[in-house]
Amino acid sequence: MTGSRATPTPTATAHDRHRSGLALLVIASCQLMVVLDVTIVNIALPHMQKDLGFSTENLSWVVNAYTLTFGGLLLLGGRLGDILGRRRVFIFGVLLFVFASLLGGLSQEGWQLLAARSLQGVGGAIASPTALSLITTTFREGPERNRAFGVFAGVSAGGSAIGLLAGGMLVEWLDWRWVLFVNVPIGLLIAFATPRYIAESERHAGHFDIAGALSSTVGMVLLVYGFIRASEDGWTDSLTLGSFAAAVVLLALFIAIERRSRQPITPLWMFRDRNRAGSYAMMLSLSAALFGMFFFLTLFVQDVLDFSPLRAGLAFLPVSAVIAVSAGLTSQLLPRWGPKPFMVVGAVLAAVGLGWLTLTDIHSTYLGSILGPMLVFGFGMGMQFVSLTLMAVSGVAPKEAGAASGILNATQQVGGSLGLSILVTTFGTASRNEASEQMPGFREEATRAQAEEAQRTGQLPPPWGDEILTSGVSSAFVVAACFAVVAALVALFVIQVRPADLARLQGGATPLGAEEAGDGEADRPMPGPDATRPAPDVSSPDPDDPRPDPDTDRPTKGL
Repeated sequence: MTGSRATPTPTATAHDRHRSGLALLVIASCQLMVVLDVTIVNIALPHMQKDLGFSTENLSWVVNAYTLTFGGLLLLGGRLGDILGRRRVFIFGVLLFVFASLLGGLSQEGWQLLAARSLQGVGGAIASPTALSLITTTFREGPERNRAFGVFAGVSAGGSAIGLLAGGMLVEWLDWRWVLFVNVPIGLLIAFATPRYIAESERHAGHFDIAGALSSTVGMVLLVYGFIRASEDGWTDSLTLGSFAAAVVLLALFIAIERRSRQPITPLWMFRDRNRAGSYAMMLSLSAALFGMFFFLTLFVQDVLDFSPLRAGLAFLPVSAVIAVSAGLTSQLLPRWGPKPFMVVGAVLAAVGLGWLTLTDIHSTYLGSILGPMLVFGFGMGMQFVSLTLMAVSGVAPKEAGAASGILNATQQVGGSLGLSILVTTFGTASRNEASEQMPGFREEATRAQAEEAQRTGQLPPPWGDEILTSGVSSAFVVAACFAVVAALVALFVIQVRPADLARLQGGATPLGAEEAGDGEADRPMPGPDATRPAPDVSSPDPDDPRPDPDTDRPTKGL
């Protein structure tokens, strides 16, 4: 009896491996569904615009409605799993995402699609951090868990490329609505398989920082709305000014709530370290540039260059490939040089690529004017993803690594939404100015049919409309390049790599920010930008640590 327990049979071991493999497939499938949602929808944007009557400025809400709720509620979603049980919350988040996707695909009005996208963001914010947490409870620490993290990070990094290709095929061969409908069967299979292959986790006592989550999310929504409203109605519009004022009040309230909360959703002490605060600032700026590049180039290649949706998806695949290559090279060279050189050079390359894109006009071609700057930008961004994550968790105790990297992930989503709204405001101003210049020529040269089309849609047809769109896109890239320059300045003057950090990297004993990790922690793969690394459970907190205990004050145990 005792001997049989101590030595499992090969059949039992094979069965355990098979079950673990299926559990990882379920978790990774959920993460893939959530992270590819932005890019798969991006390809469909021009078709959504024509079908539901969005203006270019309001079209950005199709992206922002998802990323704002996803980023704003990400840390709260992880906390829900800690307190209510991760498997239970995971299934709820997946089903909510599925329901919202179905509603979005059935939308007949623009507001219906935006409401569904917001609800998708809520579902994603619940499912994604809980999926990552489930790895810590499903897989044993060591090689088994390391492999699971590697698969999870790979899925997160590759989700954008898969979304571009899948979005192009679905829109071209079926309809734009299928970029949302495709989530329904996948999500239902995940929800069906989860209780069969994943065990429920232990619940932890605590409370939800609902006030902090709502004040931050609503405040950011109003701030983004203020910028987009300004692009259409001007900076003196009463609703624009009211949105900005309300946003300032709510965000100030959020800071006050977090300072007093015993279990804050965003631990403010994370910002005391200059490297970590600098990393968050860089992610904010670079995400704004990244979201803007995909948004405006998607419109340009389909509306001006007349690319089909599938061709547009293929056109962006080289960016994903070069990001992956750059991130791999950076991971190998980091121990020798440290993260700062890659942060500086990466931000500079991103700025150069975006600056190159400002030269875009109606005579531009994909190979001659778009591909080159996209590759330069992508190589720079690949340097950032590994370096920023390292800096975000540098100098924190292992029990706080989840919170530190979770905030970085949330910053990426919120920064992308806020930056895109600023770029859309720039686009709207430049487009209106160009429209004023194009209007006399349009009145003289337009046919009766073209004049009727302009009256019906509110937009000038080609070639006048192409000139307007291109002028707005070029101006938006000027501001996007400025975002990248700001990130480069932060990397140059704020980030400081200490000799001890380099020693840890070169020695290979402990990754940056995991000084006290247990066995197996040193070999854990570095997380990607969408794959926040969970902190290991710490049953005996350091009594000399002035910061709160993770089980009472850290927003998510596994995020």
